[in-house]
Amino acid sequence: MLVDSHCHLNYEGLVEDQPAVLARARAAGVGTMLNISTREREWAAIIGLAEREADVWASVGIHPHEADSHAHVDTAKLVAAAANPRVVGIGETGLDYYYDHSDRAQQQTSFRAHIAAARETGLPIIIHTRDAEADTAAILRDEMGQGAFTGVIHCFTASDAFADIALDLGLFISISGIVTFKNAKALQQTAARIPADRLLVETDSPFLAPVPHRGRPCEPAFVADTARFLADLRGESLEALTQATTRNFFTLFSRAAPVA
Repeated sequence: MLVDSHCHLNYEGLVEDQPAVLARARAAGVGTMLNISTREREWAAIIGLAEREADVWASVGIHPHEADSHAHVDTAKLVAAAANPRVVGIGETGLDYYYDHSDRAQQQTSFRAHIAAARETGLPIIIHTRDAEADTAAILRDEMGQGAFTGVIHCFTASDAFADIALDLGLFISISGIVTFKNAKALQQTAARIPADRLLVETDSPFLAPVPHRGRPCEPAFVADTARFLADLRGESLEALTQATTRNFFTLFSRAAPVA
């Protein structure tokens, strides 16, 4: 069974038809979904869905776009929210200098607070980085030097060099439907060489629908299309890639468990 390691089931485009979205994912062979939070006000609903659906898990975190409006969300608040057993990750967090919706210094402060929460809870951190490779790498290296933590670079679109930095730090790399886009040649080259034991797949739904679903709201069922493309790209069978990425998910998100 495939895992969608990063989706937003409570976002507009999915939440209106959530039961059908979940049913289509299951029919497509998706056995586990990680529902990601980006704002504090989402936490209760995201955790609530995970409590109702055995194959859905939750994260708690603040997206870098929301850092300015969430300066009050510190490490202690994240740790407290992560006490719920259905919460398996911290994030998404990180740096986004493409849009700069929040002050860069505040993004960095929030990112470090999330890393501290990941370190304290033992849960992996879910990292967003866009046009911020140098600062993301510097913070990760500095924080790793203060104490080890685990995590994943989600929806990877960064450089080949940044992939090497992430891998050297022991992080996982998650590939989204972007890899299927015609203009994603650089990403395809990177995705082809990520070690099989450090690779995840995701949709980031309702965004970034893969080929052949471009122009539609993305949903977890479409992770099957990304996995199929990625297996062909890497010269692997779909079964081998599915087994590896599913095993990697449960290795990284060790509080989660497959549905029996």
